[in-house]
Amino acid sequence: MKAGIVGLPNVGKSTLFNCLSNAKAQSANYPFCTIEPNLGVINVPDPRLEKLSEIVNPQRVQPAVVEIVDIAGLVRGASKGEGLGNQFLANIRETDAIIHVLRCFENDNITHVETTINPVRDKEIIDIELQIKDLETLDKKLEKVRRAAKTGDKIAQKELATLEKVKVGLEAAQSVRAIDLTSEEREEYITPLQLLTDKPVLYVCNVDEGSAVNGNKYVDAVKESVKNETADLIVLAVATESDIAELESYEEKQLFLEELGLEEPGASRLIRTAYHLLNLQTYFTAGVKEVRAWTIHKGDKAPQAAGVIHTDFEKGFIRAEVIKYEDFVNYGSEAKVREAGKLSVEGKEYVVQDGDVMHFRFNV
Repeated sequence: MKAGIVGLPNVGKSTLFNCLSNAKAQSANYPFCTIEPNLGVINVPDPRLEKLSEIVNPQRVQPAVVEIVDIAGLVRGASKGEGLGNQFLANIRETDAIIHVLRCFENDNITHVETTINPVRDKEIIDIELQIKDLETLDKKLEKVRRAAKTGDKIAQKELATLEKVKVGLEAAQSVRAIDLTSEEREEYITPLQLLTDKPVLYVCNVDEGSAVNGNKYVDAVKESVKNETADLIVLAVATESDIAELESYEEKQLFLEELGLEEPGASRLIRTAYHLLNLQTYFTAGVKEVRAWTIHKGDKAPQAAGVIHTDFEKGFIRAEVIKYEDFVNYGSEAKVREAGKLSVEGKEYVVQDGDVMHFRFNV
């Protein structure tokens, strides 16, 4: 699963990307510094994995990961090919979620393509460009569906009603994710179109160091503007986070964070939030060779979870042995959990819960 970092030029996208990954994207004070998208595979911080590792003492530990893409900055007219518009929009289409960076700080030494600091306006610029592109995609689909609906095709007529509802919303400057649709309408007719404004979004308000804890007037304005969207928002002092990431020792990093009044690096919060934004969750396998976090979708059943390890596990699935994370920690070992009768045996219909510690039985 992949999340793309987007925003206007010079808002801190590449600096944020560098905080999140070991891949060092070029970062400079001029528009379009990033042209080709940079890709980083990022570990998802999870204290539960560390706790399980302390108990089991395995040979290796493998966290869950999420891919983060640093995409070129977008400008007005991108939907018509301005700047790197078409390339930018194609890169967004390949992602599963959007991390939208908004500049919420003042600094005369860092230029702004719109000359003034106004994150709400900046957000609207990108929203409009994505909405225009979505309208183009929708209009092409509408042509085909209208023809089918005219023949009396009931399914096509139902699809047509949904597409026209979305078209009205887009023309009113609504992003698709904010349009009121039933789960059936969205899943059947909208999700397959991969519309840009239907992707889940996390707004990152990039602030100065002094605003890292409580935000500022720009953050307040963004919060007000997105209150009706189904979106997440976090506040990060990206430049400061970059400085923290450069420190070598854990102690130095913690001291820096304490001075700022923060409990953990904002980058960790962002990665976890992006992970949940992608509708993902974690289950664990725990043995002496390896303690590992596995990534699945929320709602996945036991055979699907097994298939993440190997397709043969899903094909030949017999049963899953499940220990709740809290029980594993409280009893201190798998053997003691078994003795206490806290290990459950689950079949094909079991819906895996976040944090489950699992062992699969299968036969191929």
